[in-house]
Amino acid sequence: MKRDFELVREVLLAVEASDNTQGLIDLTLPGHDDKAVSYHVKLLAEAGLIEANDLSTMHGFEWKPRSLTWAGHEFLDAARNDTVWNKAMTKLKGQAATVPFEVLKAVVLQTCRDYWGLS
Repeated sequence: MKRDFELVREVLLAVEASDNTQGLIDLTLPGHDDKAVSYHVKLLAEAGLIEANDLSTMHGFEWKPRSLTWAGHEFLDAARNDTVWNKAMTKLKGQAATVPFEVLKAVVLQTCRDYWGLS
């Protein structure tokens, strides 16, 4: 399965929007199947952007988020604004699916700085 940065952003926004601070968050994201969401939850946990639990069994693959980490909040604060996100994606000229996350993060942060006149 390929990494989808649009889905990454959607997962981060959904985790942040959850009022659940004590347990696992059930995510249902329109337009995405549960397996793709679980896979991206796993990736985000491995990247240190969220805390999540692996609930996979021999009957199926399932990861559920618990919360954002400090790094997750930091990235989302830069990527939350639709204008900033869309400009960053335009800068990557459709290559977002093939760039390393650190490159995406750098482009989003620079676009955010430019947006706020901090460059």
